Amino acid sequence: MTHGTDRLDGDHPGEERRNRVARRPQPRHITLGGRDAVALTMEEYEQLIASRRQIGGQSARVRVLALQAKRTEQFLEELETLIAADADVDSLRRAIAELVRRHRDADS
Repeated sequence: MTHGTDRLDGDHPGEERRNRVARRPQPRHITLGGRDAVALTMEEYEQLIASRRQIGGQSARVRVLALQAKRTEQFLEELETLIAADADVDSLRRAIAELVRRHRDADS
């Protein structure tokens, strides 16, 4: 289909059907006003927006998990330092309890 500078690549019988049947939609390349673009159906556009929202939510969860992993790593390094120190058992217990309290308070 051609209208001036507007065209739809692959405007062949059956191609649209093949694209719908395919598991992953194939982009429809178009030229609009002399510029290359990709055409989406409303359903494809809505799916794209829904996917972007999901990715945004997952991104936020990954950031939280990364922060928790970093805090846990810091806690373990501090714990390792305490255990490696030459201290009596009671002092070590108090130091570990304080370390745990500090990290709990930082998380809340």
